Amino acid sequence: MKKTTILDLVSRKLAPFMLLFGLYLLSYGHMSPGGGFQGGVVIASGVILLFVAQGVGTTASLFPFRTLSLVEAAAFLLLLAAGLAGLAAGAGFLGNPMAGVDVRAVPRVSMILVYNVLIGLKVGAGISFVCMYLFREGR
Repeated sequence: MKKTTILDLVSRKLAPFMLLFGLYLLSYGHMSPGGGFQGGVVIASGVILLFVAQGVGTTASLFPFRTLSLVEAAAFLLLLAAGLAGLAAGAGFLGNPMAGVDVRAVPRVSMILVYNVLIGLKVGAGISFVCMYLFREGR
């Protein structure tokens, strides 16, 4: 694929906004449409835009393969731990372990926000890692 100045400029200017919008979807998904999966896909699409336009080598310096792999694995383990915390509290797997706490002190949506962020990190890192690996292998 031939790299053009317009593609280079648009990708460098648009990708940070895509990453920021993905974080917005992660953080407000419990109150509005969106959530972990959608936010993760938007974050991954920002990373994919960067390496389509800039190349895998340049993007891998910003988002190294090892870091993406570790973020995905850590998000999975934390999501599993959060699910088991709900099970240990008697609220069921992925239940709210703070269900017995005073509602005024801890809002009930607190765990939904945690789940959205963890799922978004897992999806964003996973899709970015797979696509970057496939683009690297396709050379």
